[in-house]
Amino acid sequence: MGDQLEKPIIGISIGDVNGIGMELIIKSFSDPDLLDLCTPVVFGSTKAASYHRNAIEMRDFNFNICRDISQIQEGRANLINVYEREVKIEFGQISKEAGELALASLEAACTALEEEKIQALVTAPIHKKSMQSDAFRFSGHTDYLEARFKAKALMMLVSDEMRMALATVHIPINKVSEALSEDLIFGRLESLAKSLKEDFHLPKGKIAVLALNPHAGDQGVIGKEDDEMVLPAIEKAKEAGIMAFGPFPADSFFGALMHTKYDAVLAMYHDQGLIPFKTMAFGEGVNYSAGLPIIRTSPDHGTAFDIAGEAKADPSSFRQSLYLAIDLIRNRAISSEINSNPLKIKGKKK
Repeated sequence: MGDQLEKPIIGISIGDVNGIGMELIIKSFSDPDLLDLCTPVVFGSTKAASYHRNAIEMRDFNFNICRDISQIQEGRANLINVYEREVKIEFGQISKEAGELALASLEAACTALEEEKIQALVTAPIHKKSMQSDAFRFSGHTDYLEARFKAKALMMLVSDEMRMALATVHIPINKVSEALSEDLIFGRLESLAKSLKEDFHLPKGKIAVLALNPHAGDQGVIGKEDDEMVLPAIEKAKEAGIMAFGPFPADSFFGALMHTKYDAVLAMYHDQGLIPFKTMAFGEGVNYSAGLPIIRTSPDHGTAFDIAGEAKADPSSFRQSLYLAIDLIRNRAISSEINSNPLKIKGKKK
């Protein structure tokens, strides 16, 4: 299908219908300029879409309703209905039914990815509690995608200001130290360097590594993890040709604007990386699951239950997720072409 249409085909899962996901989708694709860049395919519910259009008073917006991907059209926002049951929408509420629809949307989009009918996936926010069921026992999208596509993902937040990757993600703070190891940190650096090369065309990307402890442990006075795990992983990465530097004390790193001197930053745990990232780029950042065989992006925020259905949601981060997905499709295609057709080195004439 991708060869028949000129623009990249982006699949979109709708997330939690009691949140702002459908509002973000409708607002984003009401802009015709975005439809000039890609062909969107929303995997969702026509009834839920209609409910949200009315709630945010955008009744003039219409999807091209399709039975399957063969009916999608360029220049239109396409919607494939994946949920035939009645949908009870209760803005701001945790709901098992909302979780079932969110999972149906995600599974349909992933099937389309597996069948190469879409070229990337943009996921609207889910509520982790609503999603929990016998069919979904994951902490979020990333864990699910890792299991489905049988690869380890590297959570990376991307903005114009920085690329922030995480060594550990959704685990309690008191479990971070035991979850870290030299091998894990080295693996994250390998994955990050590979993504910088293939996804962002930075073959010699410079990576700053943040220390786990205050003052990078002060030579073991405030913890030994930086000396025994983080620094050895950095040295191992350098031996492998990866341009990794650190470990840098996290408190002074951003205050001194050192992030501007590097192509990416690796933080040791969730809030260590996301607090500075969102301080600088909230509402404009993108969550990218690097390291997977597929392209998946999402906005850098959650379901925003507190403003759901009130037409207050800012679609900026969702739009940036679409832009990044489009860029990654093209960058990966170029990288694949370069790697599959290397130039032959001609011998010197004698």
